[in-house]
Amino acid sequence: MYTVKFLTTLVEHHQILAYAIIFLGLILEGEVVVITTGVLAYLGALDFWLSLTLIFAGSFVKTFVLYYLGEQMNKKFSQSRFFQYVERRVLYFMPRFKQKPFWSIFLSKFIMGTNYLVIIFSGYNRIKLKTFLKAEIISTIIWAPALLSLGFFFSQTAISVSKEISKFSMVIFILIIVFLLFDKIVSSSYTFYEYLKNGINGNGHKE
Repeated sequence: MYTVKFLTTLVEHHQILAYAIIFLGLILEGEVVVITTGVLAYLGALDFWLSLTLIFAGSFVKTFVLYYLGEQMNKKFSQSRFFQYVERRVLYFMPRFKQKPFWSIFLSKFIMGTNYLVIIFSGYNRIKLKTFLKAEIISTIIWAPALLSLGFFFSQTAISVSKEISKFSMVIFILIIVFLLFDKIVSSSYTFYEYLKNGINGNGHKE
């Protein structure tokens, strides 16, 4: 029977690979990578401060790359169907993006699957770099430690249930699913609130 000690030892023996996955994972994904990192940091398999540094680094690399991509695609493919899709998605979740870009960028960090599109859209619309970076930096400073702490809580909770690796992993999986559902409910509620409060139609314009 394998316990979490086996998992901790395994990760410790492959720390360079684990840290590389964290950095690349932040470019490709976000929430699940950070929470999982928090779980492993709580177990002692990863260093908390080094993990946090790599999370910040990966997040900011993603930020600059996607913003630049949006700028370049505006120059070359300004009428593409892809950006028509991006605009619809962004304005669906952030209907007042053009009126309040700072808060839209800031809040998108906390809505899973939205931040990527918002960053690209920001570059595409050439949102002032100062405004964009301010929103991204402040939100990331809050977002990263918060999710790492959530990973700590999930890990502590799972260990209190069982140290057997299969049961431990199952508890972590269930807690992550609950978190993702909660995030979805909160983001949908916020979007609905924005539409009702400001009388915005489906295209992000006031009626």
